[in-house]
Parts: sequence; structure tokens; C-alpha cells
Amino acid sequence: MADVNRKEELVVEAVGLTKIFKDFWNRPKARAVNGLDLQIRKGEVFGLLGPNGSGKSTTIKMILGLLYPTRGELKVFGQDPQNVSMKSRIGYLPEETYLYKYLTAFETLDFYGALFGLEADQRKERASQLLEMVGLAHAVDRPVGEFSKGMARRIGLAQALVNDPDLVILDEPTSGLDPIGCREVKDVIRLLASRGKTVILCSHLLADVQDVCQRVVVLYGGQIRAQGLLEDILRQEDKTQIVTPRLSEQTLKELQDFLQAHGVKDPSCIQVDHPGMDLESYFLDVVRKATEQKLSTAGAHAPGAMPEYLRKDAPASGQEILQALQGREEEEKRRAEAARAEAQLRAAAQAKEEAKRQKLEELTAQEQPSEDEQAKADAQAKAEADAQAREELNKKLSNLKLK
Repeated sequence: MADVNRKEELVVEAVGLTKIFKDFWNRPKARAVNGLDLQIRKGEVFGLLGPNGSGKSTTIKMILGLLYPTRGELKVFGQDPQNVSMKSRIGYLPEETYLYKYLTAFETLDFYGALFGLEADQRKERASQLLEMVGLAHAVDRPVGEFSKGMARRIGLAQALVNDPDLVILDEPTSGLDPIGCREVKDVIRLLASRGKTVILCSHLLADVQDVCQRVVVLYGGQIRAQGLLEDILRQEDKTQIVTPRLSEQTLKELQDFLQAHGVKDPSCIQVDHPGMDLESYFLDVVRKATEQKLSTAGAHAPGAMPEYLRKDAPASGQEILQALQGREEEEKRRAEAARAEAQLRAAAQAKEEAKRQKLEELTAQEQPSEDEQAKADAQAKAEADAQAREELNKKLSNLKLK
């Protein structure tokens, strides 16, 4: 049973995957991927690493169904990658951002949302939320052809998430982005993983990979040369690191003497230094202070909140659950009050309509003549008509006699 569940959790499974490119005469020219065995599970942030020409892009294109494998087996969500209906579950940010330069930022997201069959209202809401998330809400009506490379990458990330995909493939997502954009991309990746989404990340910026990936493979020559959990393959088992609050010179001297007395004979092996914050954290702190001072900028703004549809399945803390329950109770009360008010208005409208109908019937009954009165009126009208006819006939006879 456990094996069945683990099988169901597989998002991408490759066995002996091979791709050979051939020349015009069908002769083998390049073996881009060579017997690749790969398993990527649900909710995993997976790093696909390697130098240029190692087979990363070819592997991604086969997962997307853009290339056919020469040999081997490849399944995505348990299906053939060529299955068109399955592609709606995938979001893809290519290495180069391909956009229709005459469309605005909003029109771009609306267009891609329409390709996935989203309703107009849903496309409008998601486009607004995603533009806010990537810091482009101020450029909603600007043609994307006017965007810098970094801004184009931001709109590219937004289009990769417009369909709320289960598998997100990001090829060099932070290329051209400033440190703020890089941090934003990593936050999005962490959020997607917390919702059970699967992320495949290709990047030459290994610091970004180290920040977010749980497991990586390193390709070289189309084959896997190293793989495993990131924390395991980076751990240096032959060294020990100790971090303490700042120590005095006397304490450091005593500590060094103690270590030498207990087996560390070479003093050069003992390194004493002050830990420093990484450059990304320092940069973001400077930008945060500038933002708090409300300094103007013509570039991308600070990213906004994550769209609700991307956050809805994220695990909640106890406090968040309590707040959600309280909010739901208040919402139910508001709905009940609104329903009662609507029922009262409907009843008042019906009563008013009924009173108007009764009044109209009364007026109609007062104006309607009785049968006797109607018969007398008809007889009188007939008598007047007969008298007028006799009078005209007498006039005609008198004229004939005179002649």
C-alpha cells in the first residue's frame, strides 16, 4: 500500500531516458540525454543543475512534450507528456521571455488566462493580483515591449502562475532580476511547495538553488553525476562548526589551548572569525529603509501580497485557523442578516403590489356601468339615430316634390 501511495506521489518519472539528435542523413550527431533515471515527487523543490550543454534544457523540453525521447520511458502525472489535457496542470517560465511586445502587462496575462479557459472575471482578478505580486501594478497599461529584461522576467513569472499549476518549471527564473526580484521568486517557490506544488528549478545561480531546493541532481554529458538531498551532499563530515556570542581574547586563547590539548595539533586548522550577513540580506535591508522613506523610483516597485488563489491551500498556523473560524462565523452572521433583510424587503414589495392591485380593482368597479344603465343608454342612442335618419329622409322627399 505504501508503494502505491509513493507511486501516486510521483509527478515526473523517467527510466532510461535518452535523446539523440541526428543530422540531415539521420546519423547520430549529439547524445544530449543519455540513460537518465529520474523521480520527482509531489511538493518537492527539485534542482536540475549542470554546465551549458549538459542536457538540462533537453530534459525540460521532453517533460513539456516539446521533444520526443529517442529511447526510454517518461511519465508526467502518470501520463505521456504528449497528452494535451495534462498540460493545463503545468506552468513554464522559459530561459528567454517570449512575449507579444504590443500587448500591455494586463492584456498579456489576460491572453494566457484565456488559453487555459479561465472566465473573464477570473482572468481579470488573477491578472491584477499577479501584477501586484511581482511589483508591476503601476505598469498595468504599459506595452511589455517597453519593459526592461528584469521587468519582462517578472511578467513571465506571473504568466507561469496564471493557471494555478501543479507543476511549475522555472528555467533561470532570476536571470536579469535585481535582488528584490530574486527574493520574491524564492518566496513564491517556497509558497508553492508549502501548498503541495512541485517546482523544477534550473539555474546557474547556485546560491538561489541552495536557498530553496530540497533535492538536486547535477548533469554532465547527459548523465547524472551527483544527486541527493542538498543538506546531505553539502555537509562536510570531517569538520565541526561552533557559533557562539562574541568571546574575549582571553577566552579565545583558552579555547585554542583546550582544542590543541584534545587532539587538534595544527593551530592553522583552528579558524576564528566573525560571521557576517550575506550580501542579499544587506542589500534588501538598504532597500527596505529607502522604501520606508518613500523615495521615488521609476523601476519595479516592492512586491505586493501573494494572490489569494495561490495561498488558499497553504498550511495555516493555530492563530490563523482561529482567525479564519472567527471570520467565517462573522461572515455567516452577515449573510443571515442580509437574507432576513432581503426577505423583509421582498414581503414589503409584495404587500405594496397587492394593495395597488386591490385599489385598481375598486376604481375599475366604480367606473363600470350596470346592465340596466347600459341598456337604456343603447336604446336612447338608437332612438336618436332613427330620428336623425327620418329627418334626413324627409328633407330628401321635400326636395323631390319641389322639383
